[in-house]
Amino acid sequence: MKYVGIIGAGTMGIGIAQVAATNGCKVWVYDANAKQVETATVGLEKTLTKLVDKQKISAEKMTEILANISIATELKDFKDCELIIEAIIENKEIKTKVFTELENYVSESCILSSNTSSISITSLGAELKKPERFIGIHFFNPAPLMPLVEVIPSLLTENTLAEKIYNLMKEWGKTPVIAKDIPGFIVNRIARPYYGEGLRIVEENIATPEQVDDAMKTLGNFKMGPFELMDLIGVDVNFAVTTTVYKDYFYDPKYKPSLLQQRMSEAKLHGRKTGKGFYDYSEGAEKPVAQKDDALYQQIFLRIISMLINEAVEAKRLGVANDEDIELAMQKGVNYPKGLLSWGKEIGYTKISETLQNLYEEYQEERYRQSPLLKKM
Repeated sequence: MKYVGIIGAGTMGIGIAQVAATNGCKVWVYDANAKQVETATVGLEKTLTKLVDKQKISAEKMTEILANISIATELKDFKDCELIIEAIIENKEIKTKVFTELENYVSESCILSSNTSSISITSLGAELKKPERFIGIHFFNPAPLMPLVEVIPSLLTENTLAEKIYNLMKEWGKTPVIAKDIPGFIVNRIARPYYGEGLRIVEENIATPEQVDDAMKTLGNFKMGPFELMDLIGVDVNFAVTTTVYKDYFYDPKYKPSLLQQRMSEAKLHGRKTGKGFYDYSEGAEKPVAQKDDALYQQIFLRIISMLINEAVEAKRLGVANDEDIELAMQKGVNYPKGLLSWGKEIGYTKISETLQNLYEEYQEERYRQSPLLKKM
């Protein structure tokens, strides 16, 4: 597949365009806001210049990448594309409208895909004349750096398409995994408690955000704590994904969003992009220092890691992906220091089970129910 179309010129769209162009594809980038494409391509040029300065790529490679990218002014410009990846706003109606229009211009064999992180691939594809050519290709931000790509066939996707995209992603130097079309796929489903339980601990005044972050970094060796990570992703974006997963699981209490996170979103305290979130990023602002407490840190770590391991075990039970892909996805998609299934083995599944049982008895909430498989491991 040498002719690729990208719809959406935000950070994700232009990042995917860079990946495809780096791997020798001719790429067309379209955005409904024409100015955004110009801004994105100028930004890409600056990014590539920095890579040349750091000797990560040659000046010739930079010229080649930029020459491989063209600006599409309308969807008709995608007529020769073999693969199109949509990376626009997380809104089903808007995405569907784009895809149904796109079908008027592309060839019968053109593969259509979405980079959605939380919308059902089956529901998006079902609106098309040829739903069998539709698939999810979910990159992680920043796309040029993050190795993981979740490949998600829908119930209507042609049988061999997932393998075809899997192999293409390998050619592009990525680490692909194949996931079932369930809310959140692999990573966004399993990772929910990292944020959700951290938020719950702070909401209950058990600990401060900086204590939760410090506990997870010092005891769990995570690169970033949940609150630092939410500020990086965008508090509003993280809240939107949690809300979608919660709704799509028919309001399962396990995925219930946080009121604190909703209030933060409403106040536009979105994190780094707005200058303030759980931490203050304004010039000269000092990051609060966590008040260390060994017993509290152990409690925080065990509570969050038990919830994460339980989600990974449940994903295994439901066949969301195979064991290897579940482990790979969490390490390559969100930089977890270890695979959660092997981490459960290391801590001891009995201890994880006891921790969740104690939480369940204390709170009397379905949120803390165990996967039926956990008790057998």
